[in-house]
Amino acid sequence: MVPSNRKSIGIENLALLEEYYQRWKKDPTSVSADWNNFFEGFEFGYESLKNGQLEKKVERRAPTDALKKQRAVYELIHAYRTLGHYIANLDPLGFNQYEYDELKLERFGLNQKDLESYFDSGDLAGGGRRTLREILEILKKSYCSTLTVEFMHMDSFVQRKWITERIEGKSFHAGFSKEHKKQILYDLLKAELFEAFLHTRYVGQKRFSLEGSCTLIPMMDALIEACPAHGIERLVVGMAHRGRLNFVANVLQQDYKVIFDEFSENYIPEGVLGDGDVRYHLGFEAALKTKAGAIVTVGLTPNPSHLEAVNPVVEGKARAWERRLKDTEHRKKVLPLLIHGDASFMGQGVVQETLNLSRLEGYTTGGTLHIIVNNQIGFTTVPQDGRSTHHCTAVALMLGIPIFHVNSDDPLAAVFAVLLALEYRQVFGQDVVVDLVGYRKYGHNEGDEPSFTQPLLYKAIAQHPNISDIFLDQLIKSGEMTREEANEYRKIFVAELNQKMEESKEWIKQENPPTLRPRLSCPRIFDPVKTAVPLEEFLYVGNALVKEPPDFNLNPKIRKILEERKAMVEGKQPILLPFAETMAFGTLLYEGIPVRLSGQDSRRGTFSQRHAVLYDTKVSKKYVPLANIHPNQAIFCIYNSPLSEYAVLGFDYGYSLDYPEALIIWEAQYGDFANGAQVIIDLYLVSSESKWGVTSNIVLLLPHGYEGQGPEHSSARVERFLQACAEDNIVVANCTTPANYFHILRRQVLRGFSKPLILFTHKSLLRNPQCASTIPEFVQGSFEEVLADPQVNQPSSKVILCTGKVYYDLIDYRSRLGRMDIPIVRIEQLYPLHEKKLKEIVLRYQPKSLVWCQEEPKNMGAWSYMFPKLNDIFSLPVLYAGREASASTATGSMAYHRLEQQKLLSDAFGR
Repeated sequence: MVPSNRKSIGIENLALLEEYYQRWKKDPTSVSADWNNFFEGFEFGYESLKNGQLEKKVERRAPTDALKKQRAVYELIHAYRTLGHYIANLDPLGFNQYEYDELKLERFGLNQKDLESYFDSGDLAGGGRRTLREILEILKKSYCSTLTVEFMHMDSFVQRKWITERIEGKSFHAGFSKEHKKQILYDLLKAELFEAFLHTRYVGQKRFSLEGSCTLIPMMDALIEACPAHGIERLVVGMAHRGRLNFVANVLQQDYKVIFDEFSENYIPEGVLGDGDVRYHLGFEAALKTKAGAIVTVGLTPNPSHLEAVNPVVEGKARAWERRLKDTEHRKKVLPLLIHGDASFMGQGVVQETLNLSRLEGYTTGGTLHIIVNNQIGFTTVPQDGRSTHHCTAVALMLGIPIFHVNSDDPLAAVFAVLLALEYRQVFGQDVVVDLVGYRKYGHNEGDEPSFTQPLLYKAIAQHPNISDIFLDQLIKSGEMTREEANEYRKIFVAELNQKMEESKEWIKQENPPTLRPRLSCPRIFDPVKTAVPLEEFLYVGNALVKEPPDFNLNPKIRKILEERKAMVEGKQPILLPFAETMAFGTLLYEGIPVRLSGQDSRRGTFSQRHAVLYDTKVSKKYVPLANIHPNQAIFCIYNSPLSEYAVLGFDYGYSLDYPEALIIWEAQYGDFANGAQVIIDLYLVSSESKWGVTSNIVLLLPHGYEGQGPEHSSARVERFLQACAEDNIVVANCTTPANYFHILRRQVLRGFSKPLILFTHKSLLRNPQCASTIPEFVQGSFEEVLADPQVNQPSSKVILCTGKVYYDLIDYRSRLGRMDIPIVRIEQLYPLHEKKLKEIVLRYQPKSLVWCQEEPKNMGAWSYMFPKLNDIFSLPVLYAGREASASTATGSMAYHRLEQQKLLSDAFGR
């Protein structure tokens, strides 16, 4: 039985037929009744033959010419779906037009004579018998026009079919009302006139013009209008500088006057108390009312010039908002929107890292809409010098993401594409890309001269009409608009811009000349915070955390750990660092404060110290003690992250911005792994308050300490963080007691203001019995920034100052020397340094000199930071005891490590 509306087909090597067959085997209802009957008959015949029920000999015959031609048509359809995007009409300037030999008829054994012959068209545009000419017309219109789509790399047949049903045989220009077309034109006019206004009024000033890709503005307008119908309440947006001012003005509706104010040389932002940032990096928040009366909130995330660094930050913010809106199951109410540049999307690795997060349990946001403002150039670098792929979107292929490419000179197709992409995201909960292919009218910035490097390109750009002019001509031709209407709109809009500029000039005249502001500071930074917990709470939480889960096959070694921790709760053993951390988390959760921790291998802990998630040894089952303290506790989330620092830290930082009531922690596997996240640390963590007035309470846990593990597993680069310290921007600490570690973690969310906490943690001290605290230290007191020597009280000729794990090496060495007359004072919080408390403690000993002892080389660690501070605080000689300056953080030789360690200890005590 052959489907009645199709010609006979051969079954040899037909990719399309095989696809139908496999689909039918999974779900017979997924194909038409004709195909269902055909495959049922095929299966029956095959089974009969296999069981010997057919006596008649089955002969294998060579396919006829007609069958060969039909097969060729199916292969042609498949080829256009797969390769059509290579020859699509995407470049507005007409430079990048391609031919593709593999799509020529001859490649398939077809020729011009076959154009009027009828063939079965499979499921192309609904299927049916068509001439080859009609089939080609549909294919070229669907995949080779000003809009095309890459989708055959997608694993899901359902998703591929969803796209073909909406693309094939459809008019991308149909379905737009006259009113919507006018709105698109008005959006284009606003975008272009705004840029032209800035270009003539603020000559030479950087604005990173959108001209050549102004179609982005009507795309954004249509997207926001469509959000309520899809259940979207909030957009979290990240974009680089290209077109940012236009986006803020014409989409987010910021007052034009404010933008003009920012171009003044005397402008100082009122809302930022620190240094501020350039106008095209600032964030903005808007509540936009759609034509239907619904409200969509849009948050534009501040960004640095490191273009794609904003990507994971946006994803973290979006996930935080999903929790705020109680949408953690379906994730449909919040849309992350990332607007990229073509060169940076392909060139910067954080794009791949962020895409990889998109389907992971701890980082998914229900799909992101990516829009690429494709200028076909990066600063002065053309695509053939900037990437090894045809499209700038190739990195998205790894996840089977559909990619819509659209010519920016066709605004209707562009709006169609972005609305289809939005629908795809809401239906499938996955990322989708829209590649808006345009050009850049001026140089990288308005002071740049692009014709130095691309003379032919910029000659063509100068002669190319504006997008609004192209579209207006189409509307005039269709009778939907008159040139007079457009000119009247231009006149009204330019008048508004002029009025706002005059208001800006008057405002600037009235302002006093700018003066230097006092540096940022936090007067409450040293205020004591009540972090101790009542004994009853401490014991309740502790007992809950050491309880063996019921009906659970526990690993014997884990059972032993729980027994040891139970003894700690009962006061039979002192509390060590790992359990102190668990108790900090547990007491916060009990008090209603959520906790999120992510990092590489964080569930178990790099050093097998945490065991926050227990695994059944016989069945696939997990138990999380911190999620089972009390029925009314706050939520606890802990995730093993991918092997990424840059994107994961960016994500958790973004999460902390919009969920400040929670304790948010990112943990490095080893402290030096923070190197991979340096962009986020420098451009966000340490400077966002000064640049944008944005604060975060994120915690970085960075294992640090010299134990002979080599250059890459010793140092968290303390010096880099201390070099970035100013204006009370972050807190840098290295706790040497479990109790202090407990109190500083709790203080982070109980102190009433937000500062990132850089916390150097330990490896060898995790199980060191000397590094222990008793229960009274947790239920009394608070975090101590400086710790006096508990064993030395009398005056001494010198005091040794240190931070971190080296303290325990020092006290062991002192004990062996028998020099109990020399006190060792610990700096637990390096920044902000509590100078008053340090001075008070040190002067108790009436020293004649001070020694700063550290494990790190002299050009690293805290020495360069502490030396001038100690000179300022004390009128005493300050000596150094530590490793010599080094290009590498540590030696790879255990023997040499021990020699170095012995020497620095000896130097500290003067022997």
